[in-house]
Amino acid sequence: MKVAVVGSGYVGLVTGACFAETG
Repeated sequence: MKVAVVGSGYVGLVTGACFAETG
């Protein structure tokens, strides 16, 4: 369970960073 939560959180951070880069 914890692994899934951490994984989804990591994906969210990466996606957010990508959107921030593209503006």
